[in-house]
Amino acid sequence: MRHEETEFLGGPLDGRVLEVLVGMTGQPPRVYKVPVGETTLVYHREPGKRGTHRTRWVFVFDPEGKPPPGPKWPWSRRG
Repeated sequence: MRHEETEFLGGPLDGRVLEVLVGMTGQPPRVYKVPVGETTLVYHREPGKRGTHRTRWVFVFDPEGKPPPGPKWPWSRRG
């Protein structure tokens, strides 16, 4: 399995760089969930900007935990 270092922005993991498992395309998952006790922290993937971020991909904290925006295909379920 391949891992890639990814920076986290916002929330309790702000500023940390963790190794995240990447898929066959070399991209980390769109949503990264971190269970903490009875709650779950939700982070969404965004491309990192050169010069601003340390890594190629960045996970941004979502306090509401909404699904990421994107195409709504009839065969896929979100939630």
